[in-house]
Amino acid sequence: MAIVGRFHDGRFATAQLVELHYLAEYDNGALLINAAGDQAEIARWDVKDLYLVAARKDELRLAAIGQPAGARVVVRGAHNIARITATLPTLQAKQRRETGRQIRFAMAATLALAMVIAAYLYGVPLLANRIVALVPTDWEERLGDTVATQIEASIGGLRLCDANPQSLANRALARFGQAALEGSGSPFTLDIKVVASDVANAIALPGGQVFIFSALLDQAQSPDEIAGVLAHEIGHVARRDGMEQLISSAGTGALVGFILGDMTGVSLAAGLGSMIVDARFSRDAERRADAFAANLAQRLDFDPSSLADLLNRVGRDDDVARALALLSTHPLTDDRKAALDRLSSDRPAGLSPPFNAEEWRAIKAMCRGATNQRGITMSVGEVPTK
Repeated sequence: MAIVGRFHDGRFATAQLVELHYLAEYDNGALLINAAGDQAEIARWDVKDLYLVAARKDELRLAAIGQPAGARVVVRGAHNIARITATLPTLQAKQRRETGRQIRFAMAATLALAMVIAAYLYGVPLLANRIVALVPTDWEERLGDTVATQIEASIGGLRLCDANPQSLANRALARFGQAALEGSGSPFTLDIKVVASDVANAIALPGGQVFIFSALLDQAQSPDEIAGVLAHEIGHVARRDGMEQLISSAGTGALVGFILGDMTGVSLAAGLGSMIVDARFSRDAERRADAFAANLAQRLDFDPSSLADLLNRVGRDDDVARALALLSTHPLTDDRKAALDRLSSDRPAGLSPPFNAEEWRAIKAMCRGATNQRGITMSVGEVPTK
């Protein structure tokens, strides 16, 4: 007795009532599909080409290799389904093999995803300092330009307080930067800028750019405090901490960019400004930057522990100021304050101060008369601390 089903030829939406017969005389057998009623042969599918497709409960759907994509034989009812599976036992074996293949594929894909995530979270950050050594300095400088552009766009502009590089204040800052990098082996030429902003903060970008925000300068009460901030930021530049942090944060995207020679293109450019703002240096990187400042204080007459005084003062007024200021990216823990105090001891006598009185007055006056920017809602931080 024939099994009744419906046949979809894959070309027209209308289904045709059919009777199914199994022909055993072929090497692998064949499924004969005849029109119900006149028994005209509509199609003949080799059993070896048959496979099951997804179906509703109490329904079995058959398709065949080499047939139109929508071609289906649909059989309904538990009795008819049982007869089909009994007549064509190879279907169940095929289904089991296909299910096993799909499970193996899913497991392999899951394992691959887990490996990518592990590399992103652990592998790349651990290798970041070694990768940095391979990054050409001109790439890092171009990347710093990209970051500066994105930060400028995100906060509505970085307006220089004093655009004249030959002004007394700018010459004093440049001289300090040159002295700071002396003997460090850094390949970069520092570019220190003071910009108008209501946020008391400082940014050290990859490639040697350092920004001091005017509100931080307003908070400073002595040249030692600004010298300490600058020395700390320059320490990050000298050790290429910004580049290391970007590679660590960007993960595999940074590796792809490095391999392709595209450190400022699509692989890294998106979101670099916010990444450099929100990312945080490790405690070790912060300690090393503090030590760099202390070593510089062995050559110039300033007290690096004054950095702690400024950090304290920046967050004193209210929680909002604290969240948006330098303190949010350089937490002043008791251990760090104690370390800064230790690093400040035993400085040689007779050193030259970083800035003389006239230079300090010029630096403090750089942004007077400039209207500070308003509406900054993001924390523009140095590539900072955990």
